Amino acid sequence: MFVDVAQISVAAGKGGAGCVSTRREKYVPRGGPDGGNGGAGGSVWIVAGSENTTLLDFRYRRRYRAQNGQPGQGRRRSGAAGEDLTIPVPCGTAVFDAGTDELLGDLVDPGDRVCAAAGGRGGKGNHEFRTPRNQTPMFAQPGLPGEEREIRLELKLIADIGLIGAPNAGKSTLLGVLTAARPKVAAYPFTTLVPNLGIVDLGDFCSCTLADIPGLIEGASEGKGLGLEFLRHVERTRALLYLVDLADGDPVPALAAIRQELRQYGRRLPELGFGVALTKLDIVDDGVAAEAVAAATAWASSRGGQGVLAISAVSHRGLSELRYLLRSLFQATASPADED
Repeated sequence: MFVDVAQISVAAGKGGAGCVSTRREKYVPRGGPDGGNGGAGGSVWIVAGSENTTLLDFRYRRRYRAQNGQPGQGRRRSGAAGEDLTIPVPCGTAVFDAGTDELLGDLVDPGDRVCAAAGGRGGKGNHEFRTPRNQTPMFAQPGLPGEEREIRLELKLIADIGLIGAPNAGKSTLLGVLTAARPKVAAYPFTTLVPNLGIVDLGDFCSCTLADIPGLIEGASEGKGLGLEFLRHVERTRALLYLVDLADGDPVPALAAIRQELRQYGRRLPELGFGVALTKLDIVDDGVAAEAVAAATAWASSRGGQGVLAISAVSHRGLSELRYLLRSLFQATASPADED
């Protein structure tokens, strides 16, 4: 089961109370106050790692609490601090405060961490409050409570290029042909219910990660279909490949619909570089395909598209040219470190 959203409750530990104590020891006539400080409560940290790939574990456990600090003791002995609680999440998880929708942290790389709840401060013992006018204070501070909050975790897949298009446009079939991924493929819409990842070889020791996003329909940015639920997974991609079924006729309306949904969703998606692949070339005439490519090329060139191809994942027609297109999209947005 692929789970990419979870909400949990986190509570940091309470600080330990300060101690009220006076030193009463033989041969020490002026012992005075010696109450120690309480230990700080443990904090809750959310840490990115490579062990998990989904947020499924949070379906079974929703409450997390760090350890409380220990109270202080006599002889100026401080209480032990509570242990921090570390919650592992997959790389690519964004951490939000569920109450305010504030982004607390975006954990992309292994080891990235964010403090979801800070532990309470320990109270001071009476030794800390002695003064020349009050040399034996008989009071101490209580420990402060730790933070508590509701946290929303959103997993956003980390991919270089996202495949996006209407249901049954051939995204999963193309991903299965280009990569070693084996997504479910069937001849009905919304076959793909979860995002899939695959690594495609682009030649000359260059490769990139493709993400197959479940079908996008008109109104997806408003919550219709599956698009809104999974559009977050293309937020991290560097470029997009729009897929349109040649059997549907004129590709421009389908391309315009994709573009409109991305624009309404926002979050940098409309600014991403893109190419266009017209799929299922094996079931249409070459003349029809040529007209569709010409129309799509005119549409894409006016919007900064980097190429339009007609392909068939079944017969493998046009896949060599598609690899060149994917490579150009990848290299146009890759950093020098990625190309090394």
